[in-house]
Amino acid sequence: MWITKNNLIRTALAVGLLLGAAEAVVAAELIKVDGSSTVYPITEAVAEEFQKKSPNIHVTIGISGTGGGFKKFCNGETDISDASRPIKPSEVDLCKENRIKYIELPVAYDGLAVMVHPSNTWATSMTVKELKKLWEPQAQGKIKRWNQIRTGWPDKEIHLFGPGVDSGTYDYFTEAVVGKEHSSRGDFTASEDDNVLVQGIATDPLALGFFGMAYFEHNKDKLQLVGIDDEKAENGNGPVLATYENVVNGTYQPLARPIFIYVSTKAAARPEVREFVKFYLNAGRPLVKEVGYVALPDKVYDLVLQRFDKQVLGSVFGGKGSKVGVTLESLLTAEAKAQEPQERSLP
Repeated sequence: MWITKNNLIRTALAVGLLLGAAEAVVAAELIKVDGSSTVYPITEAVAEEFQKKSPNIHVTIGISGTGGGFKKFCNGETDISDASRPIKPSEVDLCKENRIKYIELPVAYDGLAVMVHPSNTWATSMTVKELKKLWEPQAQGKIKRWNQIRTGWPDKEIHLFGPGVDSGTYDYFTEAVVGKEHSSRGDFTASEDDNVLVQGIATDPLALGFFGMAYFEHNKDKLQLVGIDDEKAENGNGPVLATYENVVNGTYQPLARPIFIYVSTKAAARPEVREFVKFYLNAGRPLVKEVGYVALPDKVYDLVLQRFDKQVLGSVFGGKGSKVGVTLESLLTAEAKAQEPQERSLP
């Protein structure tokens, strides 16, 4: 076959058009997720199952922490943000500045596990007051030994591990324990990667740290739970461990909390994103427990689906960050009831 210059040009143009079309298809079917390392195992499990059903839709998932994820999300860089706490005022402002509207969707409950090395025979339990004494800002450089926490504990150094300050887990822990979100001592080993924290605690007999209990469940042979005694609890349960059952029955307080995904309205207008989110809130329910978290009651999932279907904007928590001691069911039910009169008045 005689190949002319014109034939080569036409062929190159055709190939270019085809490649451009292929890139457009891939871009249209790519769902970008980033954010919390705590929520990551759920989103990863859901994405794997979803892509078996819809192989032409690709879901990419990053782990930059809840705060880092919101920065990307509110700058329009991602479609969905994994979050282990509700959105904060500064993040609400950033989204508003960039005209990013969003829908908040709770997906599970999590317990924050407090852990030590398996050889630790003394710190089998701690009160919330003792945790505060250890983690509050005033403790930095002062509370450095175990016997400063409780008389009778060994006169040995204490080595602290925890999520980085961009983590929603860090925010919730400080709100629940110290009493002020994003407020703690700074002299601890911090990482946005929970696997780094697992390794740190598992190799240090004098370590104490905290992170989402799913990572404990996957590493329970290397770590030991510390029972948490919420002295304010009316039921007087004493020390309670971070287990699935104790999060479900509400006795693990105040370190149990809901976790979320946030979907931009621009992304929610795309069919593949709607399909993925609905799969997440329906078929994803049994996967929540499989990866070590606590599934929401079906009634709550139904309210969350209703929130997504009706494109209810903003946060049910008012855009003010972590709140301790409130229930999703009461907040979502109140929100749904508040919308009913408005819906009946529509023509």
